[in-house]
Amino acid sequence: MGESALTGYSEFVQSAMVGRADVPARQNGVMTSDVQEVAEWVRTAHRVVVLTGAGMSTDSGIPDFRGPNGLWTKNPDAEKASTLQHYLADGELRKRSWRSRVDAPLFTAQPNAGHYALVELERRGQLHAIVTQNVDGLHQAAGHDPAKVIEVHGTVHYARCWDCDDRRPMVELLNRVRAGEDDPSCEVCGGIIKSDAILFGQNLVPHVIEAAMAAAERCDLLIAAGSSLSVFPAANVVPRAKSVGARIVIANAEPTNMDRFAHALLRGGLSSVLPLLCAAAPRDDS
Repeated sequence: MGESALTGYSEFVQSAMVGRADVPARQNGVMTSDVQEVAEWVRTAHRVVVLTGAGMSTDSGIPDFRGPNGLWTKNPDAEKASTLQHYLADGELRKRSWRSRVDAPLFTAQPNAGHYALVELERRGQLHAIVTQNVDGLHQAAGHDPAKVIEVHGTVHYARCWDCDDRRPMVELLNRVRAGEDDPSCEVCGGIIKSDAILFGQNLVPHVIEAAMAAAERCDLLIAAGSSLSVFPAANVVPRAKSVGARIVIANAEPTNMDRFAHALLRGGLSSVLPLLCAAAPRDDS
């Protein structure tokens, strides 16, 4: 990685503070305002775990949820459709939800430079796991081994019957909507179909959460990228990794609820931040 590129990126890196004014500038390890130093941590790490949130995909044209231009900020109906109780009970809401899916950027978006930077870590043998709160499938589209991607909130690329659990590709349901069905029902039992993403009020899948926490406990470096770290239990990977001695890097456009755990805070778009961190030559263990 060129030194000039790293120096030129210094405006993205927060000075040596752990996010809040009441937290000391140096706490539980080294704070840094030098992205080149953080890149060196990445270069020498053996087991990197990356937690990704909605900010990971904004540069791919997928809006986040709560930001100024977020999906829920601009369309409160979308937030209501993300709650299981409302989705199951309100047929008109489901119809609007199906119509909105037909042209949703979730199904046409392409990975950005940040996604491809993480693939480089996997190619070098340093990536232990991606723990993602995203449901867009862009990590797999970028080239990750699906076995390394832990989707804690499921995926929109499959649909599932709430009654009989029949699961099939979402494209089949979208084609039915395009053909004129406004609230397609299960072809097996006639039940209500939803995307295979986890809605508010829906139970998470225990073994998926267990896999995420286990990954955090095995890493020596954790990068939290594009997440407000306010949604649990996924956000618990940060303190879990910290508890086993891993370095914590939080890269996000805005302060997060867990900045106090970070050894380094990076501010900026992830399609710029992550390539700088991941492009360094791999460690030499010889």
